[in-house]
Formats: sequence, C-alpha cells, structure tokens
Amino acid sequence: MKVLNDFNFEDKKALIRVDFNVPLNDKFEVTDTNRIEAAKPTIIKVLEDGGSAVLMSHLGRPKGQRNADLSLSHICDAVSDIIGVSVKFVDDCVGEKAEKAVAELKNGEVLLLENLRYYNEEEKGDEEFAEKLSKLGDIYVNDAFGTAHRAHASTTIVAKFFPNAKCFGYLLAKEIDAIEKVMATGEKPVLAILGGAKVSSKITIIENILDKVDDLIIGGGMTYTFIKAQGGKVGDSICEDDKMDLAMEILAMAKEKGVKVHIPVDVLAADDFNADANTQIVDVDKIPEGWQGLDAGPRTLENFKSVILASKTILWNGPIGVFEMEKFAKGTIAVGNFIDEATKNGAFSLVGGGDSVAAVKQFGFEDKVSYVSTGGGAMLESLEGKTLPGIAAILA
Repeated sequence: MKVLNDFNFEDKKALIRVDFNVPLNDKFEVTDTNRIEAAKPTIIKVLEDGGSAVLMSHLGRPKGQRNADLSLSHICDAVSDIIGVSVKFVDDCVGEKAEKAVAELKNGEVLLLENLRYYNEEEKGDEEFAEKLSKLGDIYVNDAFGTAHRAHASTTIVAKFFPNAKCFGYLLAKEIDAIEKVMATGEKPVLAILGGAKVSSKITIIENILDKVDDLIIGGGMTYTFIKAQGGKVGDSICEDDKMDLAMEILAMAKEKGVKVHIPVDVLAADDFNADANTQIVDVDKIPEGWQGLDAGPRTLENFKSVILASKTILWNGPIGVFEMEKFAKGTIAVGNFIDEATKNGAFSLVGGGDSVAAVKQFGFEDKVSYVSTGGGAMLESLEGKTLPGIAAILA
C-alpha cells in the first residue's frame, strides 16, 4: 500500500483529492470544519518536504452547472486559517486557467481548484477530463475517504495517469487501517453494535460481519422487527413487517456461526413520538398498544455494558435510541460511555456511518474512541465487504 511517507515531495506538486464538501450557512461561512482539519496533516507533510499542494474537491451538487452558491472560493479563508498558509484559489479545475495557476505555484504554497462537479465529466468518471486533471500535479494523493466509493474522475480514473506516482494520504490510510482492524486483524473478542431504524439498511453489513465478530448488539428501531419476528408485542414501535423472516434468518445464521446476539430486554416507551410524551419502562416484548419503544431500558444497558467491557475490538454503527430528543438519548450516551471505558482499558473502537458519528460529536465522545470515520457511504460499503474504487485505483 503506497502511502504519503513513501514519497519525498521536494520540488514536486502534489495533486490532492480532498473531501471539502462542508456545510455552509446563509453567509457562506463553514459551519463544520472537521473535514478540512482531517486533511491538514497530509497537506502539511507535502509543504514541509518542500513541495506545493494543489487541492481538488467537490461541494454540494451543482450537476454540471456553475453555481456561485457552491463555489469553493467560499471556503478559502477557512482552509487558510486551519492550514496556517494563505491558500490561493483559481476559478476553474481544468484547462488553461488552472494549468497557469499551477505553473505559477511555488514550493510551500497551496492552491485550491474550483468545484470539480461544475463539470458533468467528474461524476461520469470521464477519462479525458481525468487526463486534464492529471496535468495539474506530479504525484497524485487521494485523501478523500468520503468519496472513495465513487468511481469519479478525480477519485479513481485520474490515478491511471500516475502509474508510479500515486498514494494514499494520511486520512485515507487511517480509514483503511481502522476498517482492517475491525474486519480482519482486530484482537478478539470483536463486537459490532448496530443501531438505527431499519434492518433493511443494515442487512448486507450484518451478513458480511457475522464471519468476523464474536458478539453482535442490536439496538435502535431495528430491535422491534427482531422482537415481533419472535412473537413479541411491540405496540406502535417502528417495525418492518416484511423483514421479519429476514430477522429470523439473521438470528439463525448468527447461531450457526457461534455469534452471540444481544437484543434489548427492556425499553423506554412513549405514548407519542415527541419530547413531551409520557414514558414508561416496559419489557421489550410487552409494549402496550399506543406506545412505542424509543430508547433502551436500564436492564438492557447493564447487559450491553458487560458485553462492551469484555470486548477488545468494537465497531459502532447506528444510535441506540432517538438521541435527537434528550429524553430518549440516555441509551446512546450510555453506550458511548461504555465504549469510552473499554477504549481506556485497551480496546480498539471504531465509530462509523451516519447517525452514530453525529451522536458521538453531539455528546463529546470524539476524543474518547480510537477512531471516528469521516466517510458515511464509503464506510458502510467497506463494512459490506465491497472494494471501493478510489482505494482500488491506488492499489492498481
């Protein structure tokens, strides 16, 4: 695996695919700088070697049209502040103007190209467009895990024009290592905690990880499909009736492979889906009509705690309850605390995929777990066992 440290960037221009698809407010200010901060070590390494950095990214979905609201010029100041270097900007990403800006770039300088998705060719993975991009650097660095599952021109196709001069940036290499630890090389016992609302969205992940884990915790809305499938009463809780057979198949498959499945035994139920609802703790298979389970109960959390603290490798994907409402956030916060404790005791913990990342950030667990993945869809596809085109292109 070619990584950044395999190259010396002295007098070289690094063409770096970053993921600067960051949220902006109505004044076009960056409201979450995590992705920019995550790319900083890669950019700094290039500059400290004595090279220059050409950054390319998309922002939003301009669909092949120039859209001033989605110009990367809006983020230039934020990138400059974070990297500590005044970042230059060019309002194109291919062609004469971009090539001139790159030619004028001196060692120690950083240039940000305009939004790649102003061109339809980017998402189409167009080879001619990729070749134009390749003229903008001596070494290609992919540091954008968030788009590694897309076979786009800048994430995959461009790599073929750098047969001996391509590598993973620090961030992408860390993502690959973290997933590898969970899926292949992690110390046992290995635990996967899967939450979220739907079994259907996690089925491929579950099927893929059953060969790799010793324990599986199921939480969140998925719980009720499993409970109802086993004859329990789930009241008005979210439930995929058409996936109950699938839930039973998963339990049978887990048993066959010697995986212990841990499902909630009690829940915090509410008589309405809102923050002011009446609540009661009930057995998970005896939820009254008109009530719905919205968080894990105290006995469940005790069970989860003992499983988490006994694990040496932990993957957490999906919240345990409706954490967006404070009343139903206790389960998710408790699981975060248990993972924090396990990590302090030497476990490796990876949080990845959508809502669990949001929860970890909201409740301040970011620095308490081993690694928080930056890629939503890319992370999920990795867990499903798929080879990501952006990663395959560097390995080719």
